[in-house]
Amino acid sequence: MKILIVSATLYEIESLFDNNQFENLEITTLITGVGMTSTTYSLTKTLIENKFDLAINLGLAGSFDRTIELGNVVNITTDTFSELGAEDGGDFIKLKDLGLNDPKFDEEITNNNSTELISINQLRKVSGITVNKVHGNENSILEVKKHCDPDVESMEGAAFLYVCQQENLPCYQIRAISNYVEKRSKENWKIEDSIKNLHNFAVQLLNELKS
Repeated sequence: MKILIVSATLYEIESLFDNNQFENLEITTLITGVGMTSTTYSLTKTLIENKFDLAINLGLAGSFDRTIELGNVVNITTDTFSELGAEDGGDFIKLKDLGLNDPKFDEEITNNNSTELISINQLRKVSGITVNKVHGNENSILEVKKHCDPDVESMEGAAFLYVCQQENLPCYQIRAISNYVEKRSKENWKIEDSIKNLHNFAVQLLNELKS
């Protein structure tokens, strides 16, 4: 099986490859850079030049849902380009409500990839939004909750899912929750714990794929 592991930064996945425990798997890693634009370009270019059986997006995310404990690893099965649309005073209008939606593109993406993998099925399924600017303002947080009702947010997820779907490539978007979405307070973040848990999950998943 040819596996593509995609991450925005090396920091989020570098501990995975400190040894040769996956030498029997054909794994390629892609560091896209932060944001949906660089993710779309890098991933599309890679998939044009190479063929894979599975793509796995590993990274961190912020959670709107405080029932998800910091450090937990989740499976993002729906994701939305939440900023695509228009403002009308205090209201937000989605593309489809503007009449600008394209049959080939929906800002709301669902990953219907079914799996018998035990490691994946043990994860909580959540909905995500993908943003250019992470939320840190109480008013904007309330607004995005009102029109998208997301569980988590990232800066790359929907772009990853969109490209994989366009290329008919089975994929998973797996993220560890490093912080809650609130006014920026880095002292409350659990980045190291989240990366450790993400690493442990990825080892479990790759070992399952290897067997």
